[in-house]
Amino acid sequence: MSKTLLSTINSPADLRQLNQDRLTQVAQELRDFIIDVVSTKEGHLGASLGVVELTIALHYCFETPKDLLVWDVGHQAYGHKILTSRREVFETNRTLNGISGFPKREESIYDTFGTGHSSTSISAALGMAISSQLKGDVNKHHIAVIGDASIASGMAFEGLNHAGMTKANLLIVLNDNAIGIDPSVGALKTYLTKAKIGKKPSQDNIIEALNFHYEGPIDGHDLPELLKAFESLKTKQGPKLLHVITKKGKGLKQAEEDQVKYHAPGKFDKATGEVLPKNNQNLPPKFQDVFGLTILELAKTDDKVVGITPAMPTGSSLKYMMDAFPDRAFDVGIAEQHAVTLAAGMATQGHKVFCTIYSTFLQRAYDQLIHDVALQNLPVIFCIDRAGLVGNDGATHHGVFDLAFLRCIPNLIIAAPADAIELRQLLYTATQDLEHPIAIRYPRGRGEIKDWQKPFEKLDIGKGRCLLEGEKLAVLSLGSTSGNVSKSIKAFGGKFSIAHYDLRFLKPLDEDLLRSVFEKFQNVITVEDGTVKGGFGDAILEFAQTCHYKGNIHKMGIPDRFIEHGNTDELYELAGISSKKIKEKIISILS
Repeated sequence: MSKTLLSTINSPADLRQLNQDRLTQVAQELRDFIIDVVSTKEGHLGASLGVVELTIALHYCFETPKDLLVWDVGHQAYGHKILTSRREVFETNRTLNGISGFPKREESIYDTFGTGHSSTSISAALGMAISSQLKGDVNKHHIAVIGDASIASGMAFEGLNHAGMTKANLLIVLNDNAIGIDPSVGALKTYLTKAKIGKKPSQDNIIEALNFHYEGPIDGHDLPELLKAFESLKTKQGPKLLHVITKKGKGLKQAEEDQVKYHAPGKFDKATGEVLPKNNQNLPPKFQDVFGLTILELAKTDDKVVGITPAMPTGSSLKYMMDAFPDRAFDVGIAEQHAVTLAAGMATQGHKVFCTIYSTFLQRAYDQLIHDVALQNLPVIFCIDRAGLVGNDGATHHGVFDLAFLRCIPNLIIAAPADAIELRQLLYTATQDLEHPIAIRYPRGRGEIKDWQKPFEKLDIGKGRCLLEGEKLAVLSLGSTSGNVSKSIKAFGGKFSIAHYDLRFLKPLDEDLLRSVFEKFQNVITVEDGTVKGGFGDAILEFAQTCHYKGNIHKMGIPDRFIEHGNTDELYELAGISSKKIKEKIISILS
């Protein structure tokens, strides 16, 4: 079998030894390699296929790693990883102890900045460029590659605004493919669309108005044109932006035609491109779909119900409501801060606002949550998806901090349903004369209950429930960790008499229930899928001190470190809150 050209490239230095006329072959082989691996190992496909030529051109024209290259988000960085000494280990991408699915500084000198959330690249690259200026390194180049969906974020605009008043040697490459994970939205999308079809405004160019040298738009799949543009831009001083048009999923027909599905399609046939069927028949629904279908049901009977999401209509399943009630469900783009304050504004006018947002994305709107919602005691309903350990996306996406960072905020109710039925009933409860903001957190993936569409029932705020009576020891769980607790207790086969309580609410706590537990049990275990520092276990411990409880409280939760990537079962075992680990903890206490 003949040796491929790609197999001879172990670093960008090797790439730069090739004649330009061979780069088209490298592009084809790189695209084939990505398709080959991702078809069986899974991962983010479409974004990386769309920037193959751009990736090659960047590493060919710039002297990486001396010149600093920052990839926004990182969904698009697979080609970058393969060309920067990780081709041989690329099959380990997103697996336990393998390479990360996102750029990561400790993984490679070519990964200049760790990314996973959007819109950070401009600020990071500008910071690097200013540092180079301060050190007198005026010849170093600093490049940020950012998508059209990400550049619409407030943080990206903040970076642009600052960069425009500097003399920094900064190049922003705007990768314009009209889609992030879902299609791009907003007025900036309309502006960029006009530029694509040759209607470049000569007097009101947004980028030039910010003191950038602007070039483009150019074809992001035309290697000679890309090389020419980069060589020219290398000679220009100060901040500059190259507008590049690409097609997400380029080179795989199905990925080009269904860009949402092929963002991260799972396993697929690399020859035909067809996604391989998953055995999802008769499985319980995903928590996100329980949310999406329930809010749709509520919206049908209550015209005050509205939904908001920052760029995650499909991932959060708000898409159901957006399709049925487009005037009452809003995708605001990658703008978490705006989403939260928009929800606050609507809540002041009597709307019942469901703001659905991933746990780690809510981190980006913490000030708005405190200042605009909680301080004014506005009854916004936060539906916090992807809580807990999410799996292969790793540390940037694990939703393990929300319980701790929410618990300290006055006025805020915090709930975590144990299963799909509880989620449904909590969503309904939140529409019934809610007097405070509420955060309802739930995990990625499926629950264990198929028959979840029960008649609506209003729950008592701050009240838990006993799932299993016992005499020897009590386990208190919050949220979906209830499933692992139940499995661990069942594994004893009745050998020990263990009680299990589902608290449902972190704030307010069910103080009556807890007092009864403290009176009965000498040993209490708390289990949560959030950080063990400052979360559910600490809340129980604090209340126990006020009760002068003399027994022992054993906290189980995510340890005080960042958890890497791997499948969810592996990570729960690694974090020490799998059913096996809970069983071991019970044995150690009772033996």
